[in-house]
Amino acid sequence: METTEQVQQRRVRRRTSRRSFLTQGAAVGVGTVGAGWLLTDASPALASGGLTKGDAAILRFLAAAELIETDLWQQYNELAGVQDSETPGGSGNPAYTEAVAVLDSDMAQYIHDDLDDEISHGAFINAYLNTHGKQTVNLDKFRTLPSSKATGAQQIGRLTNLMQLTVDTSFWTRYRSDSLNPDFGDTLPQAIPDLATGQHPAIPRTNADLAPHRHLQAIANTAGFHFAWVEQGGTSLYPALAQRVTHPEVLRILLSIGGSEIMHFQTWQDKAGNAPPLTDPTTGLTFPDLNADGELTQTNLIMPEPTIFLDRKFPIVSIIRPTETKDAAMGAVKALTDDGLFIGCLPSSGVFGNVLFQCRDEACNTVDDNVRPGSSQRLRGCCDA
Repeated sequence: METTEQVQQRRVRRRTSRRSFLTQGAAVGVGTVGAGWLLTDASPALASGGLTKGDAAILRFLAAAELIETDLWQQYNELAGVQDSETPGGSGNPAYTEAVAVLDSDMAQYIHDDLDDEISHGAFINAYLNTHGKQTVNLDKFRTLPSSKATGAQQIGRLTNLMQLTVDTSFWTRYRSDSLNPDFGDTLPQAIPDLATGQHPAIPRTNADLAPHRHLQAIANTAGFHFAWVEQGGTSLYPALAQRVTHPEVLRILLSIGGSEIMHFQTWQDKAGNAPPLTDPTTGLTFPDLNADGELTQTNLIMPEPTIFLDRKFPIVSIIRPTETKDAAMGAVKALTDDGLFIGCLPSSGVFGNVLFQCRDEACNTVDDNVRPGSSQRLRGCCDA
């Protein structure tokens, strides 16, 4: 059975060869540059002198984030998605799949397609870095977390823990408020207060979690809101970091991949609204009726409500939020950590301690390279305090 990163490499070789974009050759590894991955014709960034250190560091940070995102979507797909040659691994868990399908009958296909997209994001960014002679990202040595023991899950090492999540659901009210915006320091209320406290499984930990029915449905509901939480992060991270890059081609990459993250988020927050109100009889976790408390939680308000932007003197406008570039990388690190995704990682071998912090710090330490053309002012690092 192929691993996700083997699928990435196979896809890059097959698809890019067909388009005469990349020549077939060496696989991407940490800090290695395979000559076989070089572009037949130089890209504009390469022709103009290559990537700046800052642009490369931002791309590395995003590559690491995409690999982590791929890992969690892989776990969801093994249990409740579609297992095929595009997204191999696992054999499905019928009871969990049925519970997730309560949110939408097409959830299995959506999970599959999101995983497929994230695989492509990580593979593309790594290939682009490699083409420009820059260090790439491979997280295989950090796959140390255990898998679910429920039927359908592969028993392999993971990067992420989906069994002890603390899900911040303020994104739900953020996109429905016409007067608050995190970029102004505003704090939005939680749509599902219980999810923001404690540690909750979003996948069955063992087959014991498959009953009683309302317990399993609470796990599926948790997954539904976690799907949206994951993708709202990418929805904000890409435009926030796009403000830091200097080459138009790198900007194009961030805007193009970031746009697909927005489409993911729009889909998942719509489906999360179908999560049935209930209280888990096993844990007490409660999902309230979101249509009982007004527009701030109303489920069908999935278009971004116009809100304040840049300065309160301007009229409100429908936007992605937050997009503040200051502290963007540090904020992403904190959010993923607070979500519980890395519970169980040893400090000496955890993903963030060895890869994401390094990528983030590189972006901070190389800001001298990131000076916009025609500007005399140097950009501050994407994780400046």
